[in-house]
Amino acid sequence: MNQRTLIGINRRTLSEFSLLLCFPVWIVPQVRSAESRPNIVFIMADDLGYGDVGCYNSESRISTPNIDRLAADGMRFTDAHAPGSVCVPTRYGLMTGRYPFRRDLKSSRKIEPDRTTIASLLRDNGYATAMVGKWHLGFERRPPDDWSEPLHGGPLDCGFDTYFGIPASLDIPPYYYIRGRQPVVPPTEQIGPKNTPGWTNIQGEFWRAGRIAPGFRHEEVLPKFDEESVAVIDQHRRRNSSKPLFLYVTLTAPHTPWLPTQEFRGKSDVDLYGDFVMQVDSIIGHILDALDRNELTGNTFVIVTSDNGPVWYDRDIQKHSHRATGPLRGMKADVWEGGHRIPFIVRWPNHVPTGSKCNQTICFTDMMATCAEIVGVEPPPDVRQDSFSILPLLYGTTPTKSIRQITIHNRDASAIRIGRWKLIPNHGAGGISKRNQAEVLPDDPRGQL
Repeated sequence: MNQRTLIGINRRTLSEFSLLLCFPVWIVPQVRSAESRPNIVFIMADDLGYGDVGCYNSESRISTPNIDRLAADGMRFTDAHAPGSVCVPTRYGLMTGRYPFRRDLKSSRKIEPDRTTIASLLRDNGYATAMVGKWHLGFERRPPDDWSEPLHGGPLDCGFDTYFGIPASLDIPPYYYIRGRQPVVPPTEQIGPKNTPGWTNIQGEFWRAGRIAPGFRHEEVLPKFDEESVAVIDQHRRRNSSKPLFLYVTLTAPHTPWLPTQEFRGKSDVDLYGDFVMQVDSIIGHILDALDRNELTGNTFVIVTSDNGPVWYDRDIQKHSHRATGPLRGMKADVWEGGHRIPFIVRWPNHVPTGSKCNQTICFTDMMATCAEIVGVEPPPDVRQDSFSILPLLYGTTPTKSIRQITIHNRDASAIRIGRWKLIPNHGAGGISKRNQAEVLPDDPRGQL
């Protein structure tokens, strides 16, 4: 069938169609003892491409030895998807197990009050829960210049015991750190915008003008998240806690601003972007080393992934001879595969076969059902049509059919995947790539299959 086959279907039809197909059969899992529950470390890079990582792209011009080592020790998924192709919907889908089109993400607080998250589910079942990094799921509204009251609606109200991070991406003001519910230093000063010659206005050392905390330095954020993540693991071990640990690390890189530290500048063949990816890989190595040093590796389920695809134009491929999305078309914000198919690597010693690969389709929303099965409880009833446990895949078994019948892509349900078929009921990529697309003619097909 032609790539541009005529499609007579709209987004509302996609949403309704998804509800008809998503009726999984749920089996109540056996409740696991506290001693058998693994620590869970979920590391999410920001805008890391499918083709940036060596274990996904043998022709990558960026060295990623720590991610590659994790893949060699565990399982690499080749058809894993973020529920959105940009930051906010992806994070909502991961945390709640629900497709982002089910929630109005224009609200100030993205996660509804009393909504079960993977953090609250694990905390309520005996886990110590910690988050380090970029939140980007909003807080409850408050007066813009009043920093005397705690920030509500954030990580501590969504299941985490502790939190250190920043409110959104590192190119979006206000720029300040949060610990728990309080700003470490309120953003009372102003900073101007920044761009880098030779890159587009959304690449390079780019950030927007706005409020900033005194003493806040963009280039120091990623190293601080590195230190904090390792400290959480070290402190958990020192406490000799009987609770397993859930650590959610959300890095700000290689999202803009591309600010590799001096240790990594000039170390790759792909300019600032490649250097920054190498720094991300190094941080992942530090977290894995902390698990080793604290003798936690053997009972820790580690996931390394990305929230969506990279910002990497055709001109960047030509200039740097590097395909950040590998063989995939499109990039961040696109409904094409390069926007939401992402690297997804897991390691769980004595459970996940080493050096293995899984070609089944999975989605971030599946982490809710997976975590529920790990602790031996049922997932919330209203996520069962969007979330499916991947544990059978992790154990190396081959189910007689795919774990998910369909997969919905993007916050507006702008594509639907069934098996090898993907339906996009409009033209082009629908995101950043659409800026370079030719004008649609009246007799052109109405969609893509």
